[in-house]
Amino acid sequence: MSSHREAPSISKDPVADNTDTYAFRTPGNTVTMITNYLPAQTPAGGPNFYEFGDDVLYEIKVDHNGDGKPNVIYQFRFKTTVANPNTFLYNTGPIESLTSANWNRKQTYSVTKVMFDRKKGRMVSKQIGHDIPVPPCNIGPRSTPSYDALAEAAVTTLATGEVVFAGQRADGFFVDLGSVFDLGTLRPFEELHLIPSAAAAGVDTLAQVNVHTIAIQVPISDLTRDRSVPTDVLDPKAVIGVWGSASRQKGMVRDAGATSTMGSWVQVSRLGNPLFNEVVVPMAQKDDWNADGPDKDSDYASFVRQPELAKLLPALYPGVFPNLAALTVDRADLVAILLTGIPEGLIPGFQNYTGATLADELRLNVAVPPSPTPNRLGLAGGDPAGFPNGRRVTDDVVTVELRAVAGLLYPLVDPSYVVDGAATVIEDGTYTTLDRTYLDTFPYLGVPYSGYDVPAAVSA
Repeated sequence: MSSHREAPSISKDPVADNTDTYAFRTPGNTVTMITNYLPAQTPAGGPNFYEFGDDVLYEIKVDHNGDGKPNVIYQFRFKTTVANPNTFLYNTGPIESLTSANWNRKQTYSVTKVMFDRKKGRMVSKQIGHDIPVPPCNIGPRSTPSYDALAEAAVTTLATGEVVFAGQRADGFFVDLGSVFDLGTLRPFEELHLIPSAAAAGVDTLAQVNVHTIAIQVPISDLTRDRSVPTDVLDPKAVIGVWGSASRQKGMVRDAGATSTMGSWVQVSRLGNPLFNEVVVPMAQKDDWNADGPDKDSDYASFVRQPELAKLLPALYPGVFPNLAALTVDRADLVAILLTGIPEGLIPGFQNYTGATLADELRLNVAVPPSPTPNRLGLAGGDPAGFPNGRRVTDDVVTVELRAVAGLLYPLVDPSYVVDGAATVIEDGTYTTLDRTYLDTFPYLGVPYSGYDVPAAVSA
């Protein structure tokens, strides 16, 4: 889930597969934006350890005027260098620094910022960072003996004020893939399923896998439409929309084991809200959705208004969701959560509305300060600093979206609706079984699992 294998074509191209996007307010009037790629990495990845694609254009995009098109873009391009072409080894000894001669296959990257220039009337680009090091993968205690320090050394502050990191991290997303895609089974509630069995704890399929992360921390004033730092939550200028993407060039030639690419860039993956393409968009349209921009999401709005999952839940759990089964009108609540943001007036003192344009973006009201005691359910748990107001790395988005689809938030648009009791407790049960750690500071996602410590293959 989220978007680890969400569409037929991109599941065959993991280097370009955007698995998760995060955006949340951080200390010092900043926003941290994270996009992950290369899903479900088995920690023991040798001899060809995981890395970013030199032939992929990775982007984090920000819409600050609500038209579904980016006003600010951060682009990341990677370059791989092999020091010794005559060895099969990734490293020939301990990697004790980012410049270690023992590390045979290094990656560096550049960062380019693209913004709309009002004087020129067009988007202009400027490279703001180059030759920034990517830390190695976490191989084991002999090859990467001080991995925390290696990764920390790769956190780089740019001259323009942004802080960046690109490299391997522990996957922060948690979900019971094995049960959810077995006819919508939720282990804690299996006894209520159409094909029942004894209830059990959730199994986090992604508990010991890694991803490759691109993270950037940006001053709020670089992202808002008037370059201000809004303090009024009800100010429309306080809301931005964020998504990540990956693109490849149109042409590719294979010859004698080598490939070359050419031509214009074509988007092959994108991600704003978690689970949108995974669960909302029909299989036959998933590849098209990945190629489109959020400004084209009106083409998919019918699947938000009448989501398939909302019909499946009453069928798979007979008698458990009677009010949801009777709810046949278009789901204005889900349109607000996923496509427009929540307008002022539905939740007292809160809004993250970007306007009438229907667009899948991770909407963040930057005037909402970070929560000192984050609630895993975010806005649904009374914490306006969490999903669907942006998304923090620890937010339990599977539970939030399951409950939203089950009708938990429908009274916001129709106070007469009575929520099914099950909608207040439904979840996949993985949050209580978390055995991973996160960081309290940038880049927030935890240290990746090492191949030595987790030698067994992990499927996801």
